[in-house]
Amino acid sequence: MPLGPWRKKNKSTKEHLVDNEEVGGHHAAGGSAAKSTVNGAGLPPPPANLRPKLVFHTQLAHGSPTGRIEGFSNVKELYEKIADAFNIKPLEILFCTLNTHKIDMEKLLGGQIGLEDFIFAHIRGIKKEVEVFKSEDALGLTITDNGAGFAFIKVISVGDHIECVNGRNVVGTRHYEVARMLKELPRDQTFTLKLVEPMKAFEMLEPRSKGAKPASENKLGTGRGTLRLRAKGPATVEELPTEFEEKAVKKVDDLLESYMGIRDMELAATMVEVGRDKKNPDEFAMALDEALGDFAFPDEFVFDVWGAIGDARQGRF
Repeated sequence: MPLGPWRKKNKSTKEHLVDNEEVGGHHAAGGSAAKSTVNGAGLPPPPANLRPKLVFHTQLAHGSPTGRIEGFSNVKELYEKIADAFNIKPLEILFCTLNTHKIDMEKLLGGQIGLEDFIFAHIRGIKKEVEVFKSEDALGLTITDNGAGFAFIKVISVGDHIECVNGRNVVGTRHYEVARMLKELPRDQTFTLKLVEPMKAFEMLEPRSKGAKPASENKLGTGRGTLRLRAKGPATVEELPTEFEEKAVKKVDDLLESYMGIRDMELAATMVEVGRDKKNPDEFAMALDEALGDFAFPDEFVFDVWGAIGDARQGRF
């Protein structure tokens, strides 16, 4: 049976859980020592002294006290910290949104977190099985992932985690591999998807925190900082993307959906970063293959990405 919309609060009090705290106040503080885990790249996490000494606030999207988390360098470690704060398993977390508890794919946490962002974790809810008839090569499903091995649907059945395709377990499979698998299914046949919905609360009857001010009224400093999470190496605090970067990343993300059926702003940002100082498409293709060779991007796609970066640099869109 699916879990109810509210979890029983653990009787033991944890330092990182805070009741009745206003949403939006984020303060820098000393980081705690991180767990000795291995990140998705198969490398040990960076030393604690290389990790940004920042504290973020978080809640479970269906309702919970406010927790404080710190000392993470990638999405996998972030999920572990959130799970520890709320006494749940990391695999229960499907994805996170920033500054909204709603299932809003425009607010999806990717590889960057604003220093004043509030993190809402969406956890596993009801399981379901659906049959889909494939009448065209393109299914119209846009696939993305949570950065920790869960692929889920970003368009149509929004936010549903794809657990199995025709009985094949795809947990831990990257989104582009799931998209390729769906694309390779034969036309004019029915296939089965096992999905997991994010847990949903009752429609909120009142604001989550009485008296809380909108995030725009809780600004600290200039608000221009962002925490960049990386698969390899330590997280870094950077300035917010420039206008060129924002336009280029958005266009490359559109190309990812067009060519591969996925949405991934962090992957798009990495591609733009790789192409920033390259002088020609051949140089860009070689650098892209070195940085992201596992994706095996087709040449036509790489050429279009190079064109999009050039157009953004010249202000043509």
